[in-house]
Amino acid sequence: MPQTATPAPVRPSPPLSPPRAPAARGRASGIKPQRSSRGRGLLLTLVVILGAVAVWGAPYYALPLEERVRSPMHPWLRPSGYVGQSAGIASLLVMLFLWVYPLRKRWRWLGFTGSLAAWLDVHVVVALVLPLLVAIHSAWRFDGLIGLGVLSMMIVWASGVVGRYLYVRIPRGKAGIELSREEIATQRKELIGEIAARVRLDAEATAATLSQASASPRAVGLVAAVRQMFRDRRARRDALRHLERLLTKETSPRPTRSEVREVLSLAEAEMRLAQQASLLDATQQLFRLWHVLHRPVALAALLAVTIHVAVVVALGATWFR
Repeated sequence: MPQTATPAPVRPSPPLSPPRAPAARGRASGIKPQRSSRGRGLLLTLVVILGAVAVWGAPYYALPLEERVRSPMHPWLRPSGYVGQSAGIASLLVMLFLWVYPLRKRWRWLGFTGSLAAWLDVHVVVALVLPLLVAIHSAWRFDGLIGLGVLSMMIVWASGVVGRYLYVRIPRGKAGIELSREEIATQRKELIGEIAARVRLDAEATAATLSQASASPRAVGLVAAVRQMFRDRRARRDALRHLERLLTKETSPRPTRSEVREVLSLAEAEMRLAQQASLLDATQQLFRLWHVLHRPVALAALLAVTIHVAVVVALGATWFR
């Protein structure tokens, strides 16, 4: 009688280890970082260089106008001097470069130059140094026609700061594309899942802590929406402090400092998404209104700068003539 082969015993597979959540915020959920470290480095470098020029020229800038002409620094720091006019040329180039970002948004074939988010970071960083460039070009004089030109630039600059604040209040992906409500809800679930996988707290206590800074969707006016944005920031900060106390005092074993930072980063991202989703309609309306106001002001400033450059070149008031 033929013997039949007995099947080999099946070994039980080892239990699967839980997936490790990423250490950096937003990698798993695709959330665009709120700030760029490279952008901050570039901004700091430019501010240090221009600040050094301002400190070096402080004795000249402090002189009355009639005494500046006798200063040995006058050929360098006057508006038509080597440093002053070079700062003016740089200001003009910055003004022109700032119009490349709207073209990048309009023309998709420019996508090979970088994402919209990266372009916006550069746009903001370059625009932030514009007032300092203009101040050095004008030798820190803001009266007469020079004052009007500086005022127009400062209005555009302040408007850009407001626009940047509203832009980051609208949830976007890594490429800078605006997220739908469904995508926001999906990312919030992913973030909550990552937090739950890391913390050693009761799930209800963690959810209750995060909900302290969250708000249910509501219809508010534009002015009330702006006030609520500042309240949300304060509520988010208070909730993070409460969560940090829970993590460091009421968990056993206590997490390391790096683990606490990771959990707080995830919690902040989740609370920010919840707050932004509750004010999404009002923020989008504010952003559209800002676009209507910002563009004509920027065009007027560009026109004023173009006229100023044309007059200076026509009069030959340049150091490179």
